[in-house]
Amino acid sequence: MLPELKIQPLRYVLAIMDEGGFHAAARHLHRTQPALSMAIRELEQRLGEPLFEKGGKATLTPFGSWCAPRFRELVAHHDRVSRDALAMASHQAGRVDIATVPSVASRLMPRLLASFVVAYPGIEISLRDGHSELVNQMVLSGEVELGITSLWQAEEGLDFTPLLHDEIGVICRDDHPLARRDRLHWRELTGHTLIRNGTSRLLEGSPAAGLLEQSRLYISNMISLTAMLEAGIGITTLPRLAFQEEHARLRFLPLAEPRLERRIGLLCRARVSLSPAAAAMRRHLLEHLVAEGV
Repeated sequence: MLPELKIQPLRYVLAIMDEGGFHAAARHLHRTQPALSMAIRELEQRLGEPLFEKGGKATLTPFGSWCAPRFRELVAHHDRVSRDALAMASHQAGRVDIATVPSVASRLMPRLLASFVVAYPGIEISLRDGHSELVNQMVLSGEVELGITSLWQAEEGLDFTPLLHDEIGVICRDDHPLARRDRLHWRELTGHTLIRNGTSRLLEGSPAAGLLEQSRLYISNMISLTAMLEAGIGITTLPRLAFQEEHARLRFLPLAEPRLERRIGLLCRARVSLSPAAAAMRRHLLEHLVAEGV
């Protein structure tokens, strides 16, 4: 049966060597010399061999000379692991992997991550973006710990915490007949060429669902969709966060009737604890998005 070695007696051995004797080591460690000697004797009994020559001096036996560098290595490794664990637990180190839908990645995450790295400079961040189903899958598989996305329906194995509601509107070119309106009723879209996209499912089950059946165009890529809109090919519906405001010729018109929103929230695996770094990120997102009412 292997002897169980405690770290503190090993530190005593190293202190006796480094300070040049039992008396000096006891003074350095703020221990009494008898207590130090007793701890060394107990360690020697556990090992079954003496570490120091008799006489109370700091002379190592051959066995002690063999043990000394290994004790030093073991103590250093213990201290390194302890420091790293403490740093992670106190959010001074670690890594968080997070995935989000592109609209959130481009519109919200720059500001949120900027404040996070100030608060937690030692935490490494990996951010990936993809459509909502991909984000869900990455969280479920453990590829990332956190996801920010729309959850179309409850999914087993995932916990969803709502963060914000994202209004759905109509996107058209600035010279389109609808562009002069402040808000739109869904019936006003009838007769206009509607380009469906990955978020068009938000119209399903609403009074505007019939518009989807009339659409003959579907574009999933946002760059291609924007190009088609700027070319005046048609109109589309998008959440406000997905609307790229830098495109000066495009307009976002809120859909007043029916008023539709997508619910964006924070995903993590159910019944699985987050790492300290991911837990810090989760708190940060909740504090900033919910508190600010974004």
